[in-house]
Amino acid sequence: MNPASDTIAAIATPPGTGGVGVIRISGDRVPAIAGALLGGLPAPRRARFCRFLGSDQDTIDSGLALYFPAPHSFTGEHVLELQGHGGPVIMNLLLQRVLSVGARLARPGEFSERAFLNDKLDLAQAEAIADLIESGTEASARAAQRSLQGVFSEQVSELLVQLVELRTYVESAIDFPDEEVDFLADAELLARLQSATEHLDQLLARAQQGQLLRDGVTLAIVGRPNAGKSSLLNALAGRDTAIVTDIPGTTRDILREQINLDGMPVHLVDTAGLRETVDVVEAEGVRRARASLREADLILLVVDLTQELIGQLALRDELPARVPAITVFNKKDLANGIPESKAIDAEAWLSAKTGDGLEALKRLIRRQVGAEDATEGSFTARTRHLDALGRDRRPLAGGARQLTESAAGELLAEELRQAQQALSEITGEYTSEDLLGRIFSSFCIGK
Repeated sequence: MNPASDTIAAIATPPGTGGVGVIRISGDRVPAIAGALLGGLPAPRRARFCRFLGSDQDTIDSGLALYFPAPHSFTGEHVLELQGHGGPVIMNLLLQRVLSVGARLARPGEFSERAFLNDKLDLAQAEAIADLIESGTEASARAAQRSLQGVFSEQVSELLVQLVELRTYVESAIDFPDEEVDFLADAELLARLQSATEHLDQLLARAQQGQLLRDGVTLAIVGRPNAGKSSLLNALAGRDTAIVTDIPGTTRDILREQINLDGMPVHLVDTAGLRETVDVVEAEGVRRARASLREADLILLVVDLTQELIGQLALRDELPARVPAITVFNKKDLANGIPESKAIDAEAWLSAKTGDGLEALKRLIRRQVGAEDATEGSFTARTRHLDALGRDRRPLAGGARQLTESAAGELLAEELRQAQQALSEITGEYTSEDLLGRIFSSFCIGK
């Protein structure tokens, strides 16, 4: 694929009023546009204060101009940045002037797309730019920065090298069948195939943690009325988000709160107390509560230690089987000891009111969703990355079976080819224009 030959421009700063606004221009016509607006090109990579001129040579604005000649720029093309005053009227006037002298309005993500097409970034690094901009926690921002620096791509490339070497070995054995040595029966080949599979499993585990840092997890808080669900939501959020009273059924609708749990974005969902009721409004809240359980990544079942436990613990049988759950025994400050619950899932004991046991619950949540070590040397990952890694593992497992059961070299070579292709989709070495369109259309304009 060749980058588009036309010149693009966009406002690169967020909408609204600010002290500084930036317009970014990229393409072959940058020198001509600079001549029309600035009277000439600034010196490369040196900020120059100048007037931005209109069609009749009147001053639209004044500010700094920065010129980056190709190929030493973000996009690999000639790039000009105009830094003026950040008012929306001024920015739009300046943008219209740029468009009138030979540029067109950039599509969302088109600057990053051109950087990818000009081999300035691979696809995983380009996606990391959007992740860095959208990061909601310090940990996710650091992880996105590592992906932008190429940490994820380097690990993918190392695994690709292993697969290419395996393909070369297997296809050579196929091409020379008359050799006295049966290369496909070599124990070293199976060992190398297993090593590649182990490498892939490690990369997949880290990518899953990276996705947690990027997208976060959804925690649904459920239980009987007055078990302390809203108090737990407030304790985890660190503020009084939900109304807390002694009246059963206070929460009748879904309450949502987003928090930062030790660097991991968490979407908390507080639900109506689960019970049979004739109140039409509360019944609808209970229905919504049950529906929210199916969409959660983890369920916190809150149990009131001051009340009868058997009926509360019976709610475990009503939870979706595919969603992991933590039983949270609440109000331990008011209970007479902690009973033996014989729970089959994870447990935590705390007082949402005093905060005692809250930190232990946070650690348990991170452990349950597989995010214990998600902030140490991590990188961001997306659903499509996990899908590609999953599709990569299937042919590797199939290749191992072909080797051990039938020594079918042709089938093994095909399995390795499919694995290599799936892995190459992550960095964009193998991809389609349709995939590129979906990825870059989600970026903000000007990036």
